[in-house]
Amino acid sequence: MPVQFPLPIRDGVAPSYLWLPEGRWDNLMHFLREQFPDVSADTWLARIAKRELLDAHGKVLLADSEAKRGMCIYYYRELENETLIPFDEIILFQDEHLLVVDKPHFLPVTPGGRFLHETLLVRLKKKLGLEHLSPIHRLDRETAGVILFSHDPSTRGKYQSLFQQRAIQKTYHALAMHLPHIQFPLTHQSRMVEAAQFFVMKEEAGIVNSETMIDVIERRGAFSLYELTPATGKKHQLRVHLASLGAPIVNDAFYPIALACKGDDFSTPLKLLAKAISFDDPITGQKRSFQSERSL
Repeated sequence: MPVQFPLPIRDGVAPSYLWLPEGRWDNLMHFLREQFPDVSADTWLARIAKRELLDAHGKVLLADSEAKRGMCIYYYRELENETLIPFDEIILFQDEHLLVVDKPHFLPVTPGGRFLHETLLVRLKKKLGLEHLSPIHRLDRETAGVILFSHDPSTRGKYQSLFQQRAIQKTYHALAMHLPHIQFPLTHQSRMVEAAQFFVMKEEAGIVNSETMIDVIERRGAFSLYELTPATGKKHQLRVHLASLGAPIVNDAFYPIALACKGDDFSTPLKLLAKAISFDDPITGQKRSFQSERSL
């Protein structure tokens, strides 16, 4: 069954919600100012005046409403001066269960941080009116290419299970330094864990938990266009594996060294593309194969 919210989806954005933790507050406004110090009291008062703060039962909350542990507050997240992403997504396929999209570089898949409306999920909800749309797997903001969405909650689990069972074949293209000392094709295996530095992964000794088949498609001077076929799906797996071989992907701001945030600089996209995805449809049994229209 789809999740029912006391606030409707607005302009493609589902309401956010927050469970109140242990603590003592004079009222709801006291809690909100403590929890969200960067949001002004006037902003909260404006939302309250529009009846846009509700509890889990749909009761409208006021500034002086009681705030206690265990309450669930629903509200709309808003961003001022959100950065526009000047690249468009391409819809590759749609039926009553699936939506397949070719994502551009720089566009996040789901809302988070400084992106809300400029995300693939919200863009698609606005464009297609698919209220129950949800991504089935991950694709980094920096990576372009094919991504699958479900828009039927009753069949979503069948498609999600394909990833859990590793019954999906994904093929990526990446541009990186040529490696003349390595014989391809090559299967790279390693143990990947989170590094101490925020959002970065690393390899360490121990039981293998990541595997990628790597081959060369073509030589481009000092660089090669690589074909990557991951057998596992660790965060940043392809970026870490190529960097560990001595060929970090062109324009990678995280590997081998995490660089300062480039902000809204769109001039140097990560040269990594989710080129193709294929699987046997768990409902029809039909062989499905989708390919990105983009190239590196």
